Amino acid sequence: MHKITLIPGDGIGPEVTDSCIKIIDATGVNIEFEKVDAGADVMETEGTPLPDYVLSSIRKNKVAIKGPITTPVGSGFRSVNVALRKKLDLYANLRPTRSFEGINTRYENIDLVVVRENTEGLYAGIERYTSDDKSSGETIRRITKDASERIAQFAFEYAKNEKRNKVTVTHKANIMKVTDGIFLDAARKISEKYPNVEFEDRIIDNMCMQLVVKPELYDIILAPNLFGDILSDLCAGLVGGLGIAPGANIGDEIAVFEPVHGSAPKYAGMDKVNSTATILSGVLMLKYIKETDAADSITKALEAAFREGKHLTYDLGGDAKLSEFTEYIISKLP
Repeated sequence: MHKITLIPGDGIGPEVTDSCIKIIDATGVNIEFEKVDAGADVMETEGTPLPDYVLSSIRKNKVAIKGPITTPVGSGFRSVNVALRKKLDLYANLRPTRSFEGINTRYENIDLVVVRENTEGLYAGIERYTSDDKSSGETIRRITKDASERIAQFAFEYAKNEKRNKVTVTHKANIMKVTDGIFLDAARKISEKYPNVEFEDRIIDNMCMQLVVKPELYDIILAPNLFGDILSDLCAGLVGGLGIAPGANIGDEIAVFEPVHGSAPKYAGMDKVNSTATILSGVLMLKYIKETDAADSITKALEAAFREGKHLTYDLGGDAKLSEFTEYIISKLP
């Protein structure tokens, strides 16, 4: 039996994680979920959005699945997502993007993976006010050779294991010659160990344009923290939006799986949102724990449901409730 930490999150988090867990359970896979709470909803009782017991559970179980958690804008506590990545050293953010037949989008046959460095860059939180009246401030963008090499190693290993053909490293080394120069050089060095995987690089602004004009030319995109965050949302937009965008945060021994989208508190409790991104994050989790049959069953059920087009949620062109969509997917399990 696998024991996995479940963090429902807040806003729509409990609903989409409940949908995901019901579908995983319906495959018959032997998993016990240990539920712990984090986010805005525990601030009053715990005094922190990330209690120690959450970290202890993840460290013990090594694997967690998590719903979205609200991050206040401009004030309040820092992102729980960022804190989890830093405290657990989840240095690799994996965000696959693929097209599904039946979901109406501008592009077809998209199959991209963004591999994002998760611990450094502008999201490291090294910032301060530079004037007494708080009218100016600065953020330090720190990038190291060691962190750059290990994320490049992750990207090329993923390419090898998933039988993918190319890694494109994205950067701005023409302007940020030191930091992005370190990142680019590290990726180039690691690429030499993988002669069967093509290596190339693109400047970030050109990469954005390339993905809109000819996304079929790309396979795995390796990027520093901020660039990877932006590019993964862009890629999600190519295939229908964040509602079908899964994510994983992976370290050497621990992994946390979560949808890319936010907590959408205005929709909480309405039984109407789309849980596909969380379901696909669950698929990534099942593959990670070597339950590939269950992962493949859920993927096939989603594909069949989207092709048929019945009982889909509003953002997928239907009018079904989330609970109805969940039962629909379960009915399609092979």
